[in-house]
Amino acid sequence: QVQLVESGGGSVQSGGSLRLSCAASGYIYSTMGWFRQAPGKEREGVASINSNLIRYADSVKGRFTISRDAAKNTLYLQMNSLKPEDTAMYYCAALRGGSYPSLLARNYNYWGQGTQVTVSS
Repeated sequence: QVQLVESGGGSVQSGGSLRLSCAASGYIYSTMGWFRQAPGKEREGVASINSNLIRYADSVKGRFTISRDAAKNTLYLQMNSLKPEDTAMYYCAALRGGSYPSLLARNYNYWGQGTQVTVSS
């Protein structure tokens, strides 16, 4: 069955780093992405990967890196130079089809339960 399980969230000081992981069920999805949502805010696309194509939100470009280990069927998000505005619940998402990375949540079919990231000043 389709399943995405996130891990790696936690609390850090401004400038700190975290690496999020998303373990997927036995299927290699064409497109995967990371999204985040803070209380009272809309869900925001953070990063997406399709084959060797990658797209980042302007707010995280240069600080976050998305990658995928196909052998382990696991998606990662390395987050450096974290800021308080990065505080949110982070979700892993997957899509079987698609030709390009996408930061639009409506394009994705499968979602994990989320992992909390909190960055203090």
